[in-house]
Amino acid sequence: MSVLVEKFKEGYSVLFDRNWPLWVGGVLLALLGIICMAAGRPWGVAGGLRVWSDWLFYWIGLYNSAPGNAFFLSNTSILTWGLLFGAFGAALLSRQFAWRNAPTWELLKGLVGGVFMGVGSVMAGGCNVGGFYTALAAGSVSGFAMMVGLLVGALIGLKYLMWEIEHITMKPPKQKAAKEGGVDWSKVQPWLGALFFLFLVGWSYCLSFRAYTQEAVLMLTAVGIGIVIQRCRFCFVRSFRDPFMTGEAVATRAVALSVILSVFGFFAIKWFRADWQMVYIYHHWIGGLVGGVVFGIGMLLAGGCGSGSVWRAGEGQFKLILAVATFSMSNSLFKHYVWTRDVANSWGKPIFLPAVTDYFWAIVITGVVMLVWWAIMAWNEETDSLTMV
Repeated sequence: MSVLVEKFKEGYSVLFDRNWPLWVGGVLLALLGIICMAAGRPWGVAGGLRVWSDWLFYWIGLYNSAPGNAFFLSNTSILTWGLLFGAFGAALLSRQFAWRNAPTWELLKGLVGGVFMGVGSVMAGGCNVGGFYTALAAGSVSGFAMMVGLLVGALIGLKYLMWEIEHITMKPPKQKAAKEGGVDWSKVQPWLGALFFLFLVGWSYCLSFRAYTQEAVLMLTAVGIGIVIQRCRFCFVRSFRDPFMTGEAVATRAVALSVILSVFGFFAIKWFRADWQMVYIYHHWIGGLVGGVVFGIGMLLAGGCGSGSVWRAGEGQFKLILAVATFSMSNSLFKHYVWTRDVANSWGKPIFLPAVTDYFWAIVITGVVMLVWWAIMAWNEETDSLTMV
Protein backbone atom coordinates (compact mmCIF):
# COMPACT_ATOMS: atom_id res chain seq x y z
CA MET A 1 0.00 0.00 0.00
CA SER A 2 2.81 2.39 0.90
CA VAL A 3 4.35 1.75 -2.53
CA LEU A 4 1.13 2.81 -4.25
CA VAL A 5 0.97 5.94 -2.11
CA GLU A 6 4.54 6.82 -3.05
CA LYS A 7 3.83 6.25 -6.76
CA PHE A 8 0.73 8.43 -6.48
CA LYS A 9 2.77 11.19 -4.87
CA GLU A 10 5.39 10.93 -7.61
CA GLY A 11 2.74 11.17 -10.32
CA TYR A 12 1.04 14.08 -8.55
CA SER A 13 4.37 15.88 -8.27
CA VAL A 14 5.02 15.46 -12.00
CA LEU A 15 1.58 16.84 -12.87
CA PHE A 16 1.20 19.64 -10.35
CA ASP A 17 4.54 20.50 -8.74
CA ARG A 18 6.40 21.11 -11.99
CA ASN A 19 5.43 23.15 -15.03
CA TRP A 20 4.71 21.16 -18.16
CA PRO A 21 6.87 21.80 -21.27
CA LEU A 22 5.40 24.37 -23.63
CA TRP A 23 5.51 22.02 -26.60
CA VAL A 24 3.29 19.60 -24.66
CA GLY A 25 0.88 22.47 -24.15
CA GLY A 26 0.93 23.24 -27.86
CA VAL A 27 0.05 19.65 -28.77
CA LEU A 28 -2.69 19.35 -26.12
CA LEU A 29 -4.21 22.73 -27.03
CA ALA A 30 -4.41 21.65 -30.66
CA LEU A 31 -6.18 18.42 -29.65
CA LEU A 32 -8.63 20.17 -27.32
CA GLY A 33 -9.28 22.91 -29.88
CA ILE A 34 -10.16 20.28 -32.48
CA ILE A 35 -12.55 18.64 -29.98
CA CYS A 36 -14.25 22.02 -29.46
CA MET A 37 -14.60 22.40 -33.21
CA ALA A 38 -16.03 18.90 -33.54
CA ALA A 39 -18.48 19.70 -30.74
CA GLY A 40 -19.82 22.61 -32.76
CA ARG A 41 -18.06 25.66 -31.32
CA PRO A 42 -14.39 26.50 -32.02
CA TRP A 43 -12.36 27.69 -29.03
CA GLY A 44 -12.51 31.43 -28.39
CA VAL A 45 -12.27 33.76 -25.40
CA ALA A 46 -13.35 37.28 -26.39
CA GLY A 47 -16.90 36.24 -27.34
CA GLY A 48 -17.54 34.82 -23.88
CA LEU A 49 -16.16 37.92 -22.19
CA ARG A 50 -18.44 40.07 -24.34
CA VAL A 51 -21.49 38.03 -23.31
CA TRP A 52 -20.71 38.67 -19.65
CA SER A 53 -20.71 42.45 -20.10
CA ASP A 54 -23.63 42.39 -22.53
CA TRP A 55 -25.69 41.02 -19.64
CA LEU A 56 -24.16 43.42 -17.13
CA PHE A 57 -25.09 46.44 -19.26
CA TYR A 58 -28.55 44.99 -19.89
CA TRP A 59 -29.13 44.45 -16.16
CA ILE A 60 -28.16 48.05 -15.30
CA GLY A 61 -30.38 49.42 -18.10
CA LEU A 62 -27.71 50.58 -20.56
CA TYR A 63 -28.82 48.11 -23.25
CA ASN A 64 -32.50 47.95 -24.17
CA SER A 65 -32.73 44.30 -25.23
CA ALA A 66 -31.48 41.10 -23.65
CA PRO A 67 -28.36 39.55 -25.26
CA GLY A 68 -28.93 36.67 -27.65
CA ASN A 69 -26.49 34.40 -25.79
CA ALA A 70 -27.25 33.16 -22.28
CA PHE A 71 -25.00 34.45 -19.50
CA PHE A 72 -23.75 30.97 -18.64
CA LEU A 73 -25.30 28.17 -20.69
CA SER A 74 -24.45 29.40 -24.17
CA ASN A 75 -21.73 27.92 -26.34
CA THR A 76 -19.91 31.24 -26.50
CA SER A 77 -19.93 32.00 -22.80
CA ILE A 78 -19.34 28.54 -21.41
CA LEU A 79 -15.97 28.20 -23.17
CA THR A 80 -14.62 31.21 -21.26
CA TRP A 81 -16.20 30.05 -17.99
CA GLY A 82 -14.59 26.65 -18.52
CA LEU A 83 -11.17 28.21 -19.16
CA LEU A 84 -11.46 30.22 -15.94
CA PHE A 85 -12.68 27.19 -13.94
CA GLY A 86 -9.92 24.95 -15.30
CA ALA A 87 -7.17 27.46 -14.49
CA PHE A 88 -8.62 28.06 -11.00
CA GLY A 89 -8.80 24.34 -10.23
CA ALA A 90 -5.30 23.68 -11.60
CA ALA A 91 -3.94 26.56 -9.51
CA LEU A 92 -5.47 24.97 -6.41
CA LEU A 93 -4.09 21.52 -7.21
CA SER A 94 -0.63 22.99 -7.78
CA ARG A 95 -0.84 25.17 -4.64
CA GLN A 96 -0.41 28.30 -6.77
CA PHE A 97 -3.65 30.13 -6.03
CA ALA A 98 -3.13 33.35 -4.09
CA TRP A 99 -4.48 36.89 -4.15
CA ARG A 100 -1.58 38.80 -5.66
CA ASN A 101 -1.62 42.58 -5.64
CA ALA A 102 0.57 44.78 -7.83
CA PRO A 103 1.87 48.38 -7.75
CA THR A 104 -0.73 51.03 -8.57
CA TRP A 105 0.92 51.81 -11.93
CA GLU A 106 0.75 48.14 -12.90
CA LEU A 107 -2.94 48.05 -11.98
CA LEU A 108 -3.54 51.07 -14.23
CA LYS A 109 -1.70 49.30 -17.04
CA GLY A 110 -3.97 46.30 -16.52
CA LEU A 111 -7.05 48.52 -16.86
CA VAL A 112 -5.75 50.29 -19.99
CA GLY A 113 -4.38 47.09 -21.52
CA GLY A 114 -7.77 45.45 -21.07
CA VAL A 115 -9.47 48.31 -22.94
CA PHE A 116 -6.99 47.99 -25.82
CA MET A 117 -7.55 44.24 -25.99
CA GLY A 118 -11.32 44.65 -25.88
CA VAL A 119 -11.35 47.12 -28.78
CA GLY A 120 -8.72 45.26 -30.82
CA SER A 121 -10.50 41.94 -30.45
CA VAL A 122 -13.72 43.41 -31.84
CA MET A 123 -11.92 44.81 -34.89
CA ALA A 124 -10.06 41.54 -35.51
CA GLY A 125 -13.10 39.33 -34.95
CA GLY A 126 -11.51 37.76 -31.86
CA CYS A 127 -8.57 37.94 -29.48
CA ASN A 128 -5.27 36.13 -29.90
CA VAL A 129 -7.29 32.90 -29.82
CA GLY A 130 -10.33 33.59 -32.01
CA GLY A 131 -8.73 36.18 -34.29
CA PHE A 132 -5.34 34.49 -34.73
CA TYR A 133 -4.93 30.93 -33.43
CA THR A 134 -8.37 29.45 -34.14
CA ALA A 135 -8.85 31.68 -37.20
CA LEU A 136 -5.71 30.26 -38.85
CA ALA A 137 -6.76 26.73 -37.98
CA ALA A 138 -10.18 27.40 -39.50
CA GLY A 139 -8.69 28.75 -42.73
CA SER A 140 -9.51 32.44 -42.25
CA VAL A 141 -7.15 34.70 -44.20
CA SER A 142 -7.69 37.39 -41.58
CA GLY A 143 -5.73 35.24 -39.12
CA PHE A 144 -2.55 36.07 -41.07
CA ALA A 145 -3.41 39.77 -40.96
CA MET A 146 -3.89 39.65 -37.19
CA MET A 147 -0.60 37.79 -36.81
CA VAL A 148 1.22 40.67 -38.54
CA GLY A 149 -0.74 43.16 -36.43
CA LEU A 150 0.17 41.31 -33.21
CA LEU A 151 3.88 41.41 -34.13
CA VAL A 152 3.70 45.17 -34.78
CA GLY A 153 1.65 45.78 -31.63
CA ALA A 154 4.08 43.70 -29.55
CA LEU A 155 7.01 45.79 -30.83
CA ILE A 156 5.22 49.05 -30.00
CA GLY A 157 4.25 47.74 -26.57
CA LEU A 158 7.80 46.56 -25.89
CA LYS A 159 9.18 49.98 -26.89
CA TYR A 160 6.88 51.53 -24.29
CA LEU A 161 7.93 49.04 -21.60
CA MET A 162 11.60 49.87 -22.27
CA TRP A 163 10.80 53.59 -21.90
CA GLU A 164 8.89 52.85 -18.71
CA ILE A 165 11.84 51.03 -17.16
CA GLU A 166 14.04 54.09 -17.69
CA HIS A 167 11.58 56.78 -16.60
CA ILE A 168 9.09 55.40 -14.07
CA THR A 169 9.86 54.05 -10.61
CA MET A 170 7.26 51.83 -8.99
CA LYS A 171 6.90 50.99 -5.33
CA PRO A 172 5.94 47.39 -4.57
CA PRO A 173 2.60 46.97 -2.76
CA LYS A 174 2.65 46.39 0.96
CA GLN A 175 2.54 42.71 1.82
CA LYS A 176 0.62 41.47 4.83
CA ALA A 177 2.68 39.38 7.22
CA ALA A 178 1.48 35.80 7.59
CA LYS A 179 -0.26 35.11 10.86
CA GLU A 180 1.28 32.49 13.06
CA GLY A 181 -0.90 29.50 13.81
CA GLY A 182 -3.24 30.11 10.87
CA VAL A 183 -4.46 27.61 8.26
CA ASP A 184 -1.72 26.14 6.07
CA TRP A 185 -3.45 26.71 2.71
CA SER A 186 -0.68 24.95 0.80
CA LYS A 187 -1.98 21.68 2.26
CA VAL A 188 -5.67 22.55 1.86
CA GLN A 189 -5.58 23.80 -1.73
CA PRO A 190 -5.08 20.40 -3.44
CA TRP A 191 -8.12 19.00 -1.63
CA LEU A 192 -10.22 22.02 -2.60
CA GLY A 193 -9.02 21.64 -6.20
CA ALA A 194 -9.96 17.96 -6.30
CA LEU A 195 -13.43 18.70 -4.88
CA PHE A 196 -13.90 21.52 -7.37
CA PHE A 197 -13.13 19.29 -10.35
CA LEU A 198 -15.39 16.54 -9.00
CA PHE A 199 -18.17 19.12 -8.77
CA LEU A 200 -17.57 20.26 -12.37
CA VAL A 201 -17.66 16.68 -13.70
CA GLY A 202 -20.84 15.89 -11.74
CA TRP A 203 -22.47 19.11 -12.81
CA SER A 204 -21.63 18.48 -16.48
CA TYR A 205 -23.10 14.97 -16.18
CA CYS A 206 -26.31 16.45 -14.76
CA LEU A 207 -26.49 19.01 -17.58
CA SER A 208 -26.62 16.18 -20.09
CA PHE A 209 -29.98 15.11 -18.59
CA ARG A 210 -31.40 18.58 -19.32
CA ALA A 211 -30.54 18.59 -23.04
CA TYR A 212 -27.34 20.55 -22.44
CA THR A 213 -24.99 17.80 -23.57
CA GLN A 214 -23.19 20.03 -26.08
CA GLU A 215 -22.65 22.74 -23.46
CA ALA A 216 -21.38 20.14 -20.99
CA VAL A 217 -18.88 18.78 -23.52
CA LEU A 218 -17.69 22.27 -24.39
CA MET A 219 -17.31 23.24 -20.74
CA LEU A 220 -15.29 20.14 -19.86
CA THR A 221 -13.09 20.68 -22.93
CA ALA A 222 -12.54 24.30 -21.94
CA VAL A 223 -11.75 23.17 -18.39
CA GLY A 224 -9.10 20.93 -19.93
CA ILE A 225 -7.71 23.92 -21.86
CA GLY A 226 -7.58 25.91 -18.61
CA ILE A 227 -5.64 23.12 -16.90
CA VAL A 228 -3.17 22.81 -19.79
CA ILE A 229 -2.36 26.49 -20.16
CA GLN A 230 -2.09 27.00 -16.38
CA ARG A 231 0.28 24.07 -15.95
CA CYS A 232 2.36 25.06 -19.02
CA ARG A 233 2.22 28.81 -18.25
CA PHE A 234 1.12 28.97 -21.89
CA CYS A 235 0.63 32.58 -22.96
CA PHE A 236 0.54 33.84 -26.54
CA VAL A 237 2.15 37.10 -25.41
CA ARG A 238 5.42 35.23 -24.95
CA SER A 239 5.41 33.95 -28.53
CA PHE A 240 5.25 37.53 -29.88
CA ARG A 241 7.18 39.39 -27.15
CA ASP A 242 9.99 37.15 -25.95
CA PRO A 243 11.96 36.94 -29.25
CA PHE A 244 12.30 40.74 -29.22
CA MET A 245 12.83 41.05 -25.46
CA THR A 246 15.01 38.11 -24.42
CA GLY A 247 15.61 36.34 -27.72
CA GLU A 248 13.88 33.21 -26.40
CA ALA A 249 11.69 31.43 -28.95
CA VAL A 250 10.33 28.49 -26.94
CA ALA A 251 6.80 29.90 -26.86
CA THR A 252 6.96 30.80 -30.55
CA ARG A 253 7.81 27.21 -31.46
CA ALA A 254 4.98 25.88 -29.28
CA VAL A 255 2.38 28.19 -30.85
CA ALA A 256 3.58 27.49 -34.40
CA LEU A 257 3.47 23.73 -33.76
CA SER A 258 0.00 24.00 -32.26
CA VAL A 259 -1.34 25.97 -35.25
CA ILE A 260 0.04 23.44 -37.73
CA LEU A 261 -1.54 20.51 -35.85
CA SER A 262 -4.84 22.38 -35.50
CA VAL A 263 -5.04 23.08 -39.22
CA PHE A 264 -5.09 19.35 -40.01
CA GLY A 265 -7.92 18.70 -37.55
CA PHE A 266 -10.02 21.71 -38.51
CA PHE A 267 -9.65 21.13 -42.23
CA ALA A 268 -10.56 17.46 -41.86
CA ILE A 269 -13.78 18.45 -40.10
CA LYS A 270 -14.59 21.12 -42.67
CA TRP A 271 -13.83 18.71 -45.50
CA PHE A 272 -16.54 16.34 -44.26
CA ARG A 273 -18.93 19.12 -43.12
CA ALA A 274 -19.28 21.44 -46.12
CA ASP A 275 -21.91 23.47 -44.24
CA TRP A 276 -19.22 24.37 -41.65
CA GLN A 277 -16.76 25.84 -44.16
CA MET A 278 -17.47 29.44 -43.18
CA VAL A 279 -17.38 28.78 -39.43
CA TYR A 280 -14.94 31.29 -37.90
CA ILE A 281 -14.39 32.96 -41.31
CA TYR A 282 -16.37 36.07 -40.46
CA HIS A 283 -13.30 38.17 -39.77
CA HIS A 284 -12.16 40.96 -42.03
CA TRP A 285 -8.53 41.28 -42.99
CA ILE A 286 -8.10 45.05 -42.51
CA GLY A 287 -9.86 44.74 -39.18
CA GLY A 288 -7.57 41.81 -38.38
CA LEU A 289 -4.46 43.88 -39.13
CA VAL A 290 -5.48 47.05 -37.28
CA GLY A 291 -7.17 45.10 -34.51
CA GLY A 292 -4.03 42.99 -34.13
CA VAL A 293 -1.89 46.10 -33.62
CA VAL A 294 -4.29 47.51 -31.01
CA PHE A 295 -4.62 44.13 -29.29
CA GLY A 296 -0.83 43.58 -29.35
CA ILE A 297 -0.21 46.87 -27.54
CA GLY A 298 -2.87 45.98 -25.00
CA MET A 299 -1.51 42.53 -24.22
CA LEU A 300 1.97 43.98 -23.60
CA LEU A 301 0.53 46.57 -21.21
CA ALA A 302 -1.63 44.03 -19.39
CA GLY A 303 1.05 41.34 -19.34
CA GLY A 304 -1.37 38.74 -20.67
CA CYS A 305 -3.33 38.03 -23.85
CA GLY A 306 -7.01 37.06 -23.91
CA SER A 307 -6.52 33.50 -22.70
CA GLY A 308 -3.43 34.45 -20.64
CA SER A 309 -5.34 37.14 -18.74
CA VAL A 310 -8.20 34.77 -17.93
CA TRP A 311 -6.03 31.95 -16.60
CA ARG A 312 -3.93 34.36 -14.53
CA ALA A 313 -7.17 35.84 -13.17
CA GLY A 314 -8.03 32.28 -12.15
CA GLU A 315 -4.79 32.22 -10.14
CA GLY A 316 -5.87 35.32 -8.22
CA GLN A 317 -3.64 37.93 -9.92
CA PHE A 318 -5.45 41.21 -9.27
CA LYS A 319 -3.90 43.10 -12.22
CA LEU A 320 -5.17 40.50 -14.68
CA ILE A 321 -8.59 40.40 -13.00
CA LEU A 322 -8.85 44.14 -13.75
CA ALA A 323 -7.62 43.54 -17.30
CA VAL A 324 -10.29 40.87 -17.87
CA ALA A 325 -12.98 43.21 -16.52
CA THR A 326 -12.06 46.14 -18.80
CA PHE A 327 -11.47 43.75 -21.72
CA SER A 328 -14.99 42.42 -21.29
CA MET A 329 -16.68 45.83 -20.91
CA SER A 330 -14.78 47.66 -23.68
CA ASN A 331 -15.40 44.77 -26.08
CA SER A 332 -19.12 44.88 -25.39
CA LEU A 333 -19.41 48.68 -25.65
CA PHE A 334 -17.27 48.97 -28.81
CA LYS A 335 -19.22 46.17 -30.48
CA HIS A 336 -22.55 47.67 -29.44
CA TYR A 337 -21.97 51.33 -30.32
CA VAL A 338 -19.10 51.51 -32.85
CA TRP A 339 -18.25 48.29 -34.67
CA THR A 340 -21.62 47.68 -36.29
CA ARG A 341 -22.08 45.14 -39.06
CA ASP A 342 -21.92 47.88 -41.72
CA VAL A 343 -18.63 49.21 -40.35
CA ALA A 344 -17.16 45.73 -40.22
CA ASN A 345 -18.20 44.96 -43.79
CA SER A 346 -16.62 48.19 -45.03
CA TRP A 347 -13.24 47.04 -43.68
CA GLY A 348 -13.04 43.87 -45.75
CA LYS A 349 -14.69 40.59 -46.63
CA PRO A 350 -14.33 37.17 -45.02
CA ILE A 351 -12.05 34.90 -47.06
CA PHE A 352 -11.86 31.11 -46.60
CA LEU A 353 -8.36 30.16 -47.77
CA PRO A 354 -9.21 26.66 -49.15
CA ALA A 355 -11.90 28.30 -51.31
CA VAL A 356 -9.17 30.39 -52.96
CA THR A 357 -6.60 27.61 -53.31
CA ASP A 358 -7.78 24.21 -52.16
CA TYR A 359 -7.38 22.29 -48.91
CA PHE A 360 -3.94 20.89 -49.80
CA TRP A 361 -2.39 24.25 -50.70
CA ALA A 362 -4.12 25.98 -47.81
CA ILE A 363 -2.39 23.52 -45.45
CA VAL A 364 0.93 24.08 -47.24
CA ILE A 365 0.61 27.88 -47.08
CA THR A 366 -0.33 27.92 -43.39
CA GLY A 367 2.42 25.41 -42.55
CA VAL A 368 5.07 27.38 -44.45
CA VAL A 369 4.11 30.65 -42.74
CA MET A 370 4.33 29.00 -39.32
CA LEU A 371 7.66 27.34 -40.15
CA VAL A 372 9.13 30.62 -41.47
CA TRP A 373 8.03 32.38 -38.25
CA TRP A 374 9.54 29.51 -36.26
CA ALA A 375 12.81 29.61 -38.28
CA ILE A 376 13.27 33.39 -38.03
CA MET A 377 12.76 33.37 -34.27
CA ALA A 378 15.04 30.33 -33.89
CA TRP A 379 17.72 32.19 -35.88
CA ASN A 380 17.23 35.23 -33.66
CA GLU A 381 17.52 32.99 -30.59
CA GLU A 382 21.09 32.20 -31.67
CA THR A 383 22.09 35.62 -33.02
CA ASP A 384 19.99 38.14 -31.00
CA SER A 385 19.77 40.14 -34.21
CA LEU A 386 16.16 41.18 -33.52
CA THR A 387 16.42 41.44 -29.74
CA MET A 388 15.73 44.98 -28.52
CA VAL A 389 16.59 44.71 -24.83
